[in-house]
Amino acid sequence: MGLILGIVASSAPTGIPVDYLLVAGGGGGGGTGSGAGGGGGAGGFLTATAFQLGGTFTVTIGAGGATGANGSNSVISTLTSTGGGRGAGNAGAANTGGSGGGGSGSDDATGAAGTSGQGFAGGTANQVGGSRAGGGGGGASAVGQTTTSANGGNGGAGTASSYSSASVNYAGGGGGGSQAGSGGTASFGGGAGGAAGSGTAGTANTGGGGGGGTGGSGGTGGSGIAIIRYSDTLPDLTSIAGGLTYTRTVTGGYKIYKFTAGTGSVTV
Repeated sequence: MGLILGIVASSAPTGIPVDYLLVAGGGGGGGTGSGAGGGGGAGGFLTATAFQLGGTFTVTIGAGGATGANGSNSVISTLTSTGGGRGAGNAGAANTGGSGGGGSGSDDATGAAGTSGQGFAGGTANQVGGSRAGGGGGGASAVGQTTTSANGGNGGAGTASSYSSASVNYAGGGGGGSQAGSGGTASFGGGAGGAAGSGTAGTANTGGGGGGGTGGSGGTGGSGIAIIRYSDTLPDLTSIAGGLTYTRTVTGGYKIYKFTAGTGSVTV
């Protein structure tokens, strides 16, 4: 199991003190034929205050994973959040990631582990009364639910952050699929599990895991995000590469840069 928040102690040698939020892409839910796929694990969740950021550095926003695939890492300078683990399904066992993918109901598979300091493990799948149900994907704040009935496991809880000026939920696990019951519910941007159908996708820029499918595809994971904020008494960032999609706002005493897609260099 991981911690609720990932606090990274390393810092750039010079620069300005920033608060940051960094979330990787969520893992895709498991897709199956007649079985029930596990929910995708949420992308790794990292946040801290007063991190010294200076010079020129790279920002990368991780994409969400396709059906049966891990999400991609997100990066700010020396910081890396790990893409969410895929949910188990026809493509194989659940994978580890920022948060781990849920197990498949086809073979009573166990959920995979999360990354310490970034997220939690996926839930284990159990056949109950001959009915198959996938485990929930892990989230930033809690493990995915292990199945104890015909219903798919719920995704593990994510974590809220107000760094974008309003409170937003991030990094929730995807729900597990179900063969005879209801699909597992998603949490904090994750996708719901499919009940005799495909799982739903995680929400873009939350790092939510995709829902597990049953007789259909698993949902894709939600893409990640990077947010940097610092005192509005300090200068703007000097340059931001054209390959990055971002917004800049000034509110509540902060300059807030929210990066939602792409990769490129940024200079303080």
